[in-house]
Amino acid sequence: MRIAFAALVLLSVTTSVSLAQLPASGSPLDGLETLRSFEAQRASSSDPNWRDGNADNRPIPPGETLTLAELEGPGRISHIWFTIAHDVPYYSRLLTLRIYWDGEEHPSVECPIGDFFAMGHGVDLPFESLPVTVSSDGRARNCYWPMPFRESARVTVTNESSVPCGAIFYYIDWQALESLPEDTAYFHAMYRQEFPCVMGRNFLIADIEGRGHYVGTVQSVYHVSPGWYGEGDDFFFIDGEEEPRLRGTGTEDYFCDAWGFRQFSGPFYGVPLWEGYDTGDRSTAYRWHIADPIPFRESLRVEIEHKGSQSFPNGEWSGFIERDDLMSTVAFWYQAEPHKPWPALPPGPERLPFMERVIAQGEDLIEGASFLEAPIESQPISGASGGSQLFYRPGSEDGWVEVTFSLEEDLQGYIILRITHSWDYGRYRVSLDGEDVGEWDLFSEDVVPTDHPIGLRSLAAGPHTLRFECVGKSAVSQGYYFGFDAMSLRQPVYSRAPDVDLRTLQVERED
Repeated sequence: MRIAFAALVLLSVTTSVSLAQLPASGSPLDGLETLRSFEAQRASSSDPNWRDGNADNRPIPPGETLTLAELEGPGRISHIWFTIAHDVPYYSRLLTLRIYWDGEEHPSVECPIGDFFAMGHGVDLPFESLPVTVSSDGRARNCYWPMPFRESARVTVTNESSVPCGAIFYYIDWQALESLPEDTAYFHAMYRQEFPCVMGRNFLIADIEGRGHYVGTVQSVYHVSPGWYGEGDDFFFIDGEEEPRLRGTGTEDYFCDAWGFRQFSGPFYGVPLWEGYDTGDRSTAYRWHIADPIPFRESLRVEIEHKGSQSFPNGEWSGFIERDDLMSTVAFWYQAEPHKPWPALPPGPERLPFMERVIAQGEDLIEGASFLEAPIESQPISGASGGSQLFYRPGSEDGWVEVTFSLEEDLQGYIILRITHSWDYGRYRVSLDGEDVGEWDLFSEDVVPTDHPIGLRSLAAGPHTLRFECVGKSAVSQGYYFGFDAMSLRQPVYSRAPDVDLRTLQVERED
């Protein structure tokens, strides 16, 4: 598998047609000795003072657009790499990537950065696939889609958050060519969302006019209610056909998995984010049509149903009914220009499927906290919600720390504990008001504040207690340390009343 994967990555930067074919010799390195006629080029955030400087990044003020590259063709972008320092939660949903070919007015790539790199919801998580690989705990994003252009290419990023993006580091590696074949198509990627999915019709992934071939889908879902959303089938309507030529058998089947989802990644398909089947849980799945692209001569319409299991107020249950979850997708394809103008992209804040607010800040809970032996302190840390965390340094697995916070009103929603992972952190059991809510190994090679969901909960006004109890450490960890950033409440931008029966809602919408 590793040999085949390496061969496919190598071939992906040299052709947009037969990406899954190995050389006839069977060696993934075959052909490297052949002299190349292109010139290697790069646009990057490198310090203009390249001899002595180290300011190798660019800031982006709120609402501003940074041009990363303006390239003269003919050429082909072969690799894009990003890493970003932005002190706002879910920043990768709030930064928009756009790519324009040959001076076109409407971009051929228009997508939140995270979703373009196959991870939705503004989440940072690592995974590996053929055209997209993400490392460094989700912070190093790499793309190997071949992107040819005849006259020019312009790449921009817009900061649609309300705070400055402190730094974006980037490489855009490309090849200056003498010419391109006449049948060369242009790369496209388009984001869509429905918050919530509209009852009585399928979710529209792509509506394309022209000639080309479809090469991939990314789907992200936020559960509005418990259950399984993945009974919906995929449909591909090719060249204006009234019936879909390609018809699926279920959402997880289209994404090449089976019997539900679980978190994993592979060269052609994967589910890099899977939190479960409960209200507030999130998922992202990708499917690359690299070995099996879908050609179209005039048009292509791609749809997927939003159907699955659902419980009802009277205690009944259905295994196959439309669900009103919050869904977003990215469609990837190549086509001859010009392309059909797309609907306006929702503004950055409207692309977040939920609202989130901090209800307990770790560093604010130090005064009055109880703990065993080792002191606790406020420690500045990159990526923390308030810039700092509650830091506890026990010398053994007997350590524990207990903090109390108070709410002014009753709250209900999806509760998140943001706890830091690091190379010298231990394994901790966590309880809320005396109830165990989770146990996590906090070891990581890097220092990374990490979300730990504890589910949909109701919290009454008044005092509450969080207890963090060390239960050991992994064999590779250098210590038993612990860091608590914050506790937050997440609520979806759309929330159905608990007594609404979806069967009635479907009838009303369809009528």
